[in-house]
Amino acid sequence: MDLRKLKTLIDLVSESNVSELEITEAEGKVRIVKGGGTVMQQYVPVNQSMQMAPAPQPMATEAAPVAAAAPADVGHTVKSPMVGTFYRSASPGSKSFVEIGDAVKQGDTLCIIEAMKILNEIESDKTGIVKQVLADNGQAVEYGQALFIIE
Repeated sequence: MDLRKLKTLIDLVSESNVSELEITEAEGKVRIVKGGGTVMQQYVPVNQSMQMAPAPQPMATEAAPVAAAAPADVGHTVKSPMVGTFYRSASPGSKSFVEIGDAVKQGDTLCIIEAMKILNEIESDKTGIVKQVLADNGQAVEYGQALFIIE
């Protein structure tokens, strides 16, 4: 199963009232169980020899930071609201929505995150000046990953 799809399913279970989700596909079966603030995941590959499946491994509901985490006193961190692909501009070759040093207002578009073939504009939730861009264009981003620092 595609890692991106698996992360999306884990996020959906974490953020919903669903306590357990099981999906069977040609390449295997995934079972995600929520309980006590963590999500347990079990992947069982389907094969001819029917070997024993590995024991379920706990996965934290919060994604580990992929980009460099900003110190708390640096400014306001704009985080990714979803798993997807980060884009700084509306199309390849066009100007970025924001650059370091740009003044932004609350509601201004900072970037686009493509998730499941849908382009989602990510808006600034604070008025200020862009101090850092923490993700690279075309980079896969996690839910909760720091994208921008605004002062």
